[in-house]
Amino acid sequence: MAGKDLIYTQVGYGMETEGPKNEVLLRLKRIEGQLRGLQRMVRQDAPCPEIMTQVAAVTSAVKKVGMVIVQTYMEECLSKTEKLSGAKRGETLKDLQRAISRYIDWA
Repeated sequence: MAGKDLIYTQVGYGMETEGPKNEVLLRLKRIEGQLRGLQRMVRQDAPCPEIMTQVAAVTSAVKKVGMVIVQTYMEECLSKTEKLSGAKRGETLKDLQRAISRYIDWA
């Protein structure tokens, strides 16, 4: 794992697989562009309905990024818990539950 770009999480490291990591980064770059476009629309006094349509698009895109991260966390991190003792495994599952709960509350 030395030299790899890892995303730090509360319980360790995640998104070690390049596919999901690249997908998340690509989506975030698109969202960044959408946000810049929104700023430009506000500066140029675009009609509110058009701005709100773009806000909805950004919100949807952020939710999709969250789902990719949740799916990756479940696939990568939880597969590693099979090797952990009962207490450590339980702690990891509680961390997952808290993360999903925060995501659901927001989404």
